[in-house]
Parts: sequence; C-alpha cells; structure tokens
Amino acid sequence: MTDVDVLVVGAGPVGLTAALELRRRGIECRVVDRLPSPAMVAKAVGIQPRTLEIWEAAGLAQDALDAATQLHGQKVFVNGEQTAELTLTLPPSVPFGFVALPQYETERVLTEQLRRLGASVERGLELVRFDQDADGVTARLSGSQGSETARAGFLVGCDGAHSVVRRGLGLDFAGDAFPEEYMLGDVEVDWSQPPGLGIRAMHQVDGKVDDLMVCIPLPGRNRYRISMLVPPELATKPPAAGEVAHGLEASRPPELSHIQAVLDRLAPEPTTASQLRWSSIFRISHRIVDRYGEGRVFVAGDAAHIHPPTGAQGMNTGIQDAYNLGWKLALEVQGAAASGLLDSYDAERRPVGEEVVGRTVRHARAGFESDPDDPATVIMREAQLLVGYPESPIVSEDVSEDRLAAGPRPGQRAPDCRGLRRDAVSFPMRLFELLRGTGHTLLLYAADEQQGRALGEVATAAAARASGQLRAYLVVSQETELVNLAFPALHDASGEYRAAYDADPGCAYLIRPDGYVGYRAAPADPTALARYLDTIFA
Repeated sequence: MTDVDVLVVGAGPVGLTAALELRRRGIECRVVDRLPSPAMVAKAVGIQPRTLEIWEAAGLAQDALDAATQLHGQKVFVNGEQTAELTLTLPPSVPFGFVALPQYETERVLTEQLRRLGASVERGLELVRFDQDADGVTARLSGSQGSETARAGFLVGCDGAHSVVRRGLGLDFAGDAFPEEYMLGDVEVDWSQPPGLGIRAMHQVDGKVDDLMVCIPLPGRNRYRISMLVPPELATKPPAAGEVAHGLEASRPPELSHIQAVLDRLAPEPTTASQLRWSSIFRISHRIVDRYGEGRVFVAGDAAHIHPPTGAQGMNTGIQDAYNLGWKLALEVQGAAASGLLDSYDAERRPVGEEVVGRTVRHARAGFESDPDDPATVIMREAQLLVGYPESPIVSEDVSEDRLAAGPRPGQRAPDCRGLRRDAVSFPMRLFELLRGTGHTLLLYAADEQQGRALGEVATAAAARASGQLRAYLVVSQETELVNLAFPALHDASGEYRAAYDADPGCAYLIRPDGYVGYRAAPADPTALARYLDTIFA
C-alpha cells in the first residue's frame, strides 16, 4: 500500500512543474519542501521561449506573461566602450519571445496553477532518508511537527544542488567548481540604457577579464538583477576538495554600497543604484550525475546538473526535465506504460544536460562571442528550441524514399503553425492549440475525401491502441471538401502546416505530450503505427 502515487521533493520551479504535469493527468502526489516559506529571491530570472510554450500547454502562460518583462537583447561593453550588441530575434513561427521573471514569481504562478488542480506544497517538511523496493518508496520526513514515514509509488528529487535524493541514490556528481565568487543584487538604477536590454560590462587587461558585471532587466522601471565579482571583504572560505559548492552562500549579504562600487567602475554611464530588494553571495560549479534515476527514484533540475547561469539555461533545462518525465511517469502510475518507457527519461535528458553544462562553461569562460555557430543558430539554441532527442529509443519513422525530408524529424520539437480553419470556429487556429492536451496527438494529411476516409481507419486503430490517450486530426488543403468523416478535420487555409511539416498526402505525424515528434510515416500504415505505439503503451 502507498500513501500517494508520487512524492516530489523540492518546491522550486522544477518540482512544481513535475507535480503540475502529474496533477494534469490525475495522478495523486505530495510536494514537500524544507523551507517554511518561499524564498523571495530573484535568483533565476530568464525565461526561454521553449519554457513559455510549455507553460502555454499547461495553461499558465498568460499569468506568467502578465508578471514578466520582455528581453530584447544584450549590450556588451569592454573598458567603457560598447563592443557588441546581441538582438534576440526569432523566426515568426516561434510563438513566444524571451522574458524575465523573478524566480519567486515563477514559483507563485506555478503554485497557483497547482492549487487549481487540487494540490498544494507542504512546507517546513524535509526528506531525511528513503528506501525503495519493488513496490514503492518509503521516505522519512521531518518537520517542526515531528517526523513521519510516508509511502509513495515513486519519488522525484527536485531538491537542488545539495540534493538528499541524489546522495541517497549514490549517484556520481562529476565536475568541479569555479574559483571565482560572485555577488547578486536586485536594484534600481537611474541610467538611460534602453529598457529590455541586458548589460554585460567587463574590464580587460591584455585581453583578460579582471572585472565583470552582468545586468538582467526585471519587471519594473530600471530594475535589474546585477551579478558581479565579490569584493575581498565579502569573500568566503574556498570550498573543500570535492565539495558541491553551488548556489547562494549563507554569509554576509552585499550592501548597496558594494553594488554601487561596481557600477562606478563598470557601468556604461554614471548611475546611482537604489531600492536594494535582495542580495547574496553565490558560487558556481559545473557537475552532472551519471544517471537521472534508479528504480522508482528520479532526479531533475539542479539535483541532476549544475552549471554557470550563462544564457539562463539552468532553471529552464530543469523545467524541461520535469516536463519530459511527467507524462511518462503518469503513464507508468496508470499502468499504461510500455516496459522501459521510464528508461527513456535518462536516455533523452542526460545528453541534454551534458551539452548544457559543457556549453555554459565555455560561454562563461570565453563569452558568447566565442561561439562558432552563426548568431541565428546561437539564439535558437539559447531559446532551447533546438533541444531534441534524435537518438532516443522511443522515437521512430517509416518514411519511403525522400518524403517529409524538410519536415521535423523524430525527436525534434514539433513547430507551431497558423491559419488552420475548423468548422464552427470563426477565427483561424494555431497548431499548438490542438496540442494542449495531456496525451499524444496524431496529425494525418489528406489530399481528398477518399484519402481522408482511409486515414480515418488509421486514426481509429491508433486511438484504440493508445488506450484512449491519443487524439487524431485530419488536415487538408483549403480546397478539399470534407463530409461525414469519423474524426475531426481542419483546413490548412494558409498552407503553413504543409510548409512546416513538408506534408505529403497520406502522411502521419505523431506528436508526444511534451511537444516532440515521436513518430512519422509516409504513407501512414496502421500496422506500422501500432508497432511504434507498442514502445509507449502497455
């Protein structure tokens, strides 16, 4: 017997995302956090376009955008002179841009959405230890009201860089620490720099950086989160060999005068800081676990990977960890998952974590200017729109000759497109509106009504094989007449769907719940599709 299906440890953005994805699918879960109340710090502030896509699917993008401010790019200054300006420009097919949102606001938005789904965070409750067996996980929890033993089917550790879950699993956390120590401050400044632009200012001697300041815009007039090298009087004891030294330090927090001193040295124009809301000292490490889980226990976010904050990759990567794990774990709890489905979490997300750790370390040491890729690719990658799972054991295709050559491949993010028309709907629709459910979505493309009817048989067979956790849509050109079909149909009125997916008549794309192409076929065949679904569903 278990008290709950899943125990989530940690109520930061990653743990809240994991719980939210489980609750969206009707899974009972507990969320515990050792802190008695949310930390009101603007630690992680950059929100990537891919994260906004995830939040749209989860029904909270509007709340997040209401509290956020848009990021337009970054100016770079060296020794007082502007040397570069990066503009965050994305293709028009990408529905969201880059925004900044203080971490406490991110947690508020996620917590409110979780509450709407009937769950809440149990605060001041800390995981002390756990044991797992073939049927579940036994966890020992401790809080101000005493200790308790909880039983759960699965345990998800989203408990940060010093994770109790990671240590309990005995995972290797290979890596090292940066020798530098930094300070953070949330302040207002009175300069005339354009709103929405980050500022990276450096002092160099013989090409080497000896002083640094990075300012990220926050919601509010001339409000920024500023990170700087720590002054000697605030420096803390260096970490011991092998110690995981990452995150905020419990030391004397910087005062406004410390931040003003850095602005006096490095700001692109004379300015005065005021309204210090929060400040701290922090260290940076770069580490990643050797595996993202074992048995019934998993790790995500900082519990699995830590790295420099360059490009705001950390929290966003952790949110995608939880988003990837959530739908798979829900199927497992429901008894609907194929054998080995949960193994794909490590197979898909650990290579992503390794790439992010390596890239952020390179950028932290040499700057974005050192990246060999063209600027458009760099921006798409930083937006996390190029994350993919091409080597995943649960993606596949059955495509004859060179059909669908220009469409998204298995394991790639499914692109959005506009201009879809549907009966009884007055306005054009976006494809992402069809992908907001919690199951798989099958998209079939037909040239005429006869082909549409034949594809209806594919849709019916697929829905039955997926135990009802799949929706199918027929997409046709604007000119095609459709009557008396057994499943929903949409007209590709603008031609954007056919262009984005290189859709050939008779083809199929199966989009996973996390917005990635799981399978594609041209022509669609019910037997081949059922064979693929056998890798997902029991």
